[in-house]
Amino acid sequence: MTTPLFERDGDRYAATPLTSGPWDTDHCHGGATSALLAQLVEQVGSLVPMHTARLTVELLRPVTREPFEVRTEVVREGRRVQLVRAALLRADGTELSTATGLRVRRGELALPEDADPLPPGLERGPDALSSFTGSDVWQAGFFEAAEVRLAEGALGVPSHGPGTPGVAAGWIRLRVPVVDDEPITALSRLAAAGDFGNGISAPLPMDRYLFINPDLTIAVDRFPVDEWVGVASRSTTQATGVGRTVTALADHRGRLGTALQSLYVAER
Repeated sequence: MTTPLFERDGDRYAATPLTSGPWDTDHCHGGATSALLAQLVEQVGSLVPMHTARLTVELLRPVTREPFEVRTEVVREGRRVQLVRAALLRADGTELSTATGLRVRRGELALPEDADPLPPGLERGPDALSSFTGSDVWQAGFFEAAEVRLAEGALGVPSHGPGTPGVAAGWIRLRVPVVDDEPITALSRLAAAGDFGNGISAPLPMDRYLFINPDLTIAVDRFPVDEWVGVASRSTTQATGVGRTVTALADHRGRLGTALQSLYVAER
């Protein structure tokens, strides 16, 4: 069996080494945590077929290798709109990370099937690009679980090294299951890819600054048709130490939605 991001033992979950993030190797990458929360949200039942139109993740505290529990609940039930919540909790009940999923009823409308055009920078698909293999800045861990193929921007230019500020675009896919051998949900793929935005479009050199996102919001127009998610990201930061990353999400047919991250920015 392929090693997943998280292993389950009864009601408890534990992170594997494939979840390690760039800021602290003992802490889970936000993309790994977000992918798990997205999977939990999608497992909540509904009265009618629903589409998760918005996923909001709050990365409250570091998720470490210490086993944790999960909790899901329906905050607001309905046949047109449903709000669900998922949480990762320490043994004492302290919430580590949470997610809310706003779901709307699926339907069928007689509308054109044309998708929105690809965001700039994603005209070349993943098959035309080489994989990003990491560096001193980008450590292993989650970068072994997720394949990154950069197309444009500072990180996509050979003369620039990782951590160089700039707009970036590329393609990302999860190589391993999120939990044990469960199928990866499309929402999990979007959550994992969306969390990469602030990393690939670094607003400041990564060897000198931290720019940690304490949240991730994804507006989902539709889900990807395959395992690859395109990301076109731009990050900005202010002298107050507050930043923002906006990411356009896409598949090879066109735009899927938008990811938004708030940033805490500080010198290392």
